[in-house]
Amino acid sequence: MYLSGGTCVTLIMIGGGTMKIFFQIICGSTCNVNPLTTMEWYVVFTCCAAVLAQLPNLNSIAGVSLIGAVTAISYCSLIWVISLSKTRPMGVSYDPVHANSDGEKLISILNALGIIAFAFRGHNLVLEIQGTMPCSGKSPSRVPMWKGVKFAYVIIAMCLFPIAIGGYWAYGNMIPSGGMLNALYKYHGHDISKLLLGLASLLVVLNSLSSFQIYAMPVFDNLELRYTSKKNKPCPWWLRSGSRAAFGCLAFFIAVALPFLPSLAGLIGGIALPITLAYPCFMWLVIKKPRRYSGNWYLNWALGVLGMILSILVVTGAIWDIATMGLEIHFFKPQ
Repeated sequence: MYLSGGTCVTLIMIGGGTMKIFFQIICGSTCNVNPLTTMEWYVVFTCCAAVLAQLPNLNSIAGVSLIGAVTAISYCSLIWVISLSKTRPMGVSYDPVHANSDGEKLISILNALGIIAFAFRGHNLVLEIQGTMPCSGKSPSRVPMWKGVKFAYVIIAMCLFPIAIGGYWAYGNMIPSGGMLNALYKYHGHDISKLLLGLASLLVVLNSLSSFQIYAMPVFDNLELRYTSKKNKPCPWWLRSGSRAAFGCLAFFIAVALPFLPSLAGLIGGIALPITLAYPCFMWLVIKKPRRYSGNWYLNWALGVLGMILSILVVTGAIWDIATMGLEIHFFKPQ
């Protein structure tokens, strides 16, 4: 619930902000239409997401998931190919950022690990997706799920490694806070056709809309499970639609109220880190019940404890980084 809700808030910020950029690219400087504010674009994105959110379950959004995957691969490839094909900006530097002390350097590394963990936030959906698969003693669902996870992360690596390596080569330390898409607008907006810039923005918007449904589905399932468990009957369509629209409104409110939330990516990723590095080990111990003090018992306890320690260190690093570097806080003022 925590990861899904936080991700949906971030997607509203990304999708709504990119909608604004897409309109500016298509409309151009000669357009006489009064542009919408950032908050109004958030409303447009949330309304579109709320309509798509009426699909009942994860199985029904397989097509939406496919669109999300195709658009992600497309815009990642488009961005790094364009960045590599254009001339690098003047003054690009690859010198490492110098820390004032070894402690500050360690804190920065831990905060970066939290941001990386937040980037791979899809891990909280693995068990949700596996739960939709047919399972029997002869054909356990973990077999196709493991194949799917391996294939999915190969695709993710094919998207993220080229854009990270190519982006660093193209922009070095000059990458703006908004990431590679903002770097594309900032440094190559004058020498790239509107068609390519608009296409990149449109792909990001479509990916954000598709991702919203996927990440929000565990929240929807949890809310409906509470109703069916308490009432012992299926959730009516009007309640399901209303609860999903209400969740969209809540995510929109948080996105508007806390526009500085992306600056807390390291902290959010650190808090979520045990879902990947610790909880599975403890779950395996509870479910499989290996012989006490056996090799597997020691291994899973060691990995689980190590995952919790790493999570605490990453959270500490993120908090320390915020305390030392500062955080620009502006409530209800999305940029």
